[in-house]
Amino acid sequence: MNVRSYLISRPIYLIFLLVSLLLALAVQAAPVNALPTGSLGEDAPNVTPPTTTPAPTTAPLVPEHPAGGRPDVAPPLGGRPGPTSSSLPFDVPPKSELNGKLVFAHYFPPYPISLDNVNPSSDHYATQYLTANGENNSAVGQGGLLRDRPQTRQPLADTQWRQRDLENEVRQAISAGIDGFSVDILSAASDTSWWGSAVPAALIKAAATVDPNFKIMLMPDMNSAIKNMSPAQLAAEMMPYASMASTFKLGDGRLVISPFLAEVKPASWWSQFISIMNTSHHIEVAFVPVFLNTIANRDAFASISYGMSNWGNRNPVDNPVSASDPNSPMGLAAAAHAMGKIWMQPVSFQDARPNQSIFDEAQNSQNLRNTWQIAMASNSEWVQISTWNDYSEGSSFAPSVGHGSALLDMSAYGLYSFRTGTAPAIVRDTAFLSYRNQLVSAVPMNGSNVPMTLRPGSAPARDTAEVLTYLSAPAVVKVTVGSTTTTCNAPAGVSSCLAPLQVGSITATVVRNSTEVARVNSHAEVTAKPYNQNFEYLVDSSRR
Repeated sequence: MNVRSYLISRPIYLIFLLVSLLLALAVQAAPVNALPTGSLGEDAPNVTPPTTTPAPTTAPLVPEHPAGGRPDVAPPLGGRPGPTSSSLPFDVPPKSELNGKLVFAHYFPPYPISLDNVNPSSDHYATQYLTANGENNSAVGQGGLLRDRPQTRQPLADTQWRQRDLENEVRQAISAGIDGFSVDILSAASDTSWWGSAVPAALIKAAATVDPNFKIMLMPDMNSAIKNMSPAQLAAEMMPYASMASTFKLGDGRLVISPFLAEVKPASWWSQFISIMNTSHHIEVAFVPVFLNTIANRDAFASISYGMSNWGNRNPVDNPVSASDPNSPMGLAAAAHAMGKIWMQPVSFQDARPNQSIFDEAQNSQNLRNTWQIAMASNSEWVQISTWNDYSEGSSFAPSVGHGSALLDMSAYGLYSFRTGTAPAIVRDTAFLSYRNQLVSAVPMNGSNVPMTLRPGSAPARDTAEVLTYLSAPAVVKVTVGSTTTTCNAPAGVSSCLAPLQVGSITATVVRNSTEVARVNSHAEVTAKPYNQNFEYLVDSSRR
């Protein structure tokens, strides 16, 4: 059984959103809102620092790492992008070598590049989501809602700044080799209570502007207000998206609908929805439900489904590459294929949720590598990267302050192995460094921080720095963590060198025949006295 506490995540965000809106009402006489409101095409409000109590002066605006301090900036605005090779250990294969398998990244509307288009040192992320007393103390027990944020930018002199940001995220995804976003639809498009209701349509528009080949898969979130709709209401809600050019459809024209937590409604309910889409709106649907509990629901949904998926777990113990028992990822994919359905395999890096005081042990890059290997070994047709930008889960792949673009680069080898059916040839020696900025046992200075606990069934917590190398020939890897150096003899190909995590900075070198061929430094130090608990892995690259 796919046991997850993901169900709690989305309602918690909506509570935070409600608090933000209440704050906005409380200061309605002032020329600001606690969160930007209105459509994606309106001017940004003149945001001033919120009136909530500031965090203690010992807490940085972005705990443990600077806002905008990463050198590996996101691709610039403008132009039509394409995958690039300079930051990767291999040459990006031409389109002619791709096998037709697709990679989508789950897009979560509440966390765009910017919430208010102001300086990142004083924006809503910095003053509300990343501080203990933000959002009117709503997350004081967790030391703040988030531990990471999107890669920062300076304010844009453009009234359509939200649209420009969405276009930039499309460019970022394309540059990472991703085919499209699976957009989480949390509310009706007509919902004027928050700006995020306009994001799905705006994201589809952004994809059409940047590159018509980049597609947006519709993913109604059945753990949101969407679940209160009738089949006819949901059909009416999905219908306008179907006519938009960059909405994802199969080659035969069928509209792909892939609801998250589909089992909230029985298969009969979804059958009515599919029928109404066809008879009332003349839209044929290819239904691809995303389950939390696939085994309990796949038989009932089989007759109405084109494919299936599950949300997945985010630790190596729950994502074994070799296991094929019915509960394993390989077993779930095999069962779907036996039914004649396609399978969308979840690929993940990590999961750490301060707002639920729980985390998975990803074992540095191990969970990421396992999930890509499962996608290939199971012959999955599609992949859903979970997630592009859900920072409340600590699961984001998008360029961020915590991992820059290095995580997408580290994931690219698996992505192109999946999309071509063969591992790319390594032509540039590259090293990726992953680590936490604190030991699991570190006691945070913020005494109100509720300790995070390991998710039941997860891999055991560990304190390690990892250097993941992609080498054209054997070399010696030296990892210095604080005052201790660990040496590994790395073979050609992909190899992992683990070193004990200690307080201090981290430097790794790769030497071949007395010549240094790669070097990577941690952008953050491991601290003995963190302000908050933060169990997210940070990532750096020798090529960034």
